[in-house]
Amino acid sequence: MPTTTTVTVPTAAGPVPVTLAEQGSGRPVLLLHGGAGPQSVAGFAELLAGTRPARVLTPTHPGFSGTPRPVGLDSIADLAALYVALLGELDLTGITVVGNSIGGWTAAEMALLADPRVGGVVLVDAVGLASDTDPVVDFFSLTMDQVTDLSYADPDRFRLDVDTLPAAAREAMAGNRAALLAYGGTTMADPTLLDRLPAVDRPVLVVWGAADRVVGPSHGEAYARAIPGARLEVIGDAGHLPQLETPDRLAGLVWSVVEGS
Repeated sequence: MPTTTTVTVPTAAGPVPVTLAEQGSGRPVLLLHGGAGPQSVAGFAELLAGTRPARVLTPTHPGFSGTPRPVGLDSIADLAALYVALLGELDLTGITVVGNSIGGWTAAEMALLADPRVGGVVLVDAVGLASDTDPVVDFFSLTMDQVTDLSYADPDRFRLDVDTLPAAAREAMAGNRAALLAYGGTTMADPTLLDRLPAVDRPVLVVWGAADRVVGPSHGEAYARAIPGARLEVIGDAGHLPQLETPDRLAGLVWSVVEGS
């Protein structure tokens, strides 16, 4: 079982409390969740820590799961800077950063900060790139059923009836939605990101679910083309969240980066 602590991280805007789950021992992996919240990577963290010599650290983005989000912490760049500072507070080196969706976007921004503590990066169905021909879907205009249909290769395995959830769970989902909007905006993209990616100077693996209709595989191809030396792995039977649909396959891919960095 993971242990959960709160780490206060000093930033330019003041101290920020970060809720951090940790499990396993060995090579450090920072696992960054997407808009579905920390529960969407919790099982994968347990798998990775239980099957590899990995120390897996999973922060909750401030504002998700009822955690406080300080005023001014309202962009993916802010999150990236926060997590680089967190690595310093924890005195971690040789860490592999793995991020899904907005977590992947955050991981890309962390790579651009060129902190020497980061050894390698895995982008899993990362949003962040602007595209006129294949934009990220407008998540905020969709029902939960529609989000499910677009997110999975096999949507019915993961379909959720929101109306049957307890009030506290529905309130938490609304808070997550507000935090997601604050960090990523309505477009979930930064028009400057693609042109900045060639400055990344560490190993990057781009992983994409072929059935992702939230952010299509063309975005994975664009990330891999723009980042020097990056390679792209497409998982045929996964959508936007491979850590839920094909966790064993993703774990193997992540570990290839850990061992090579």
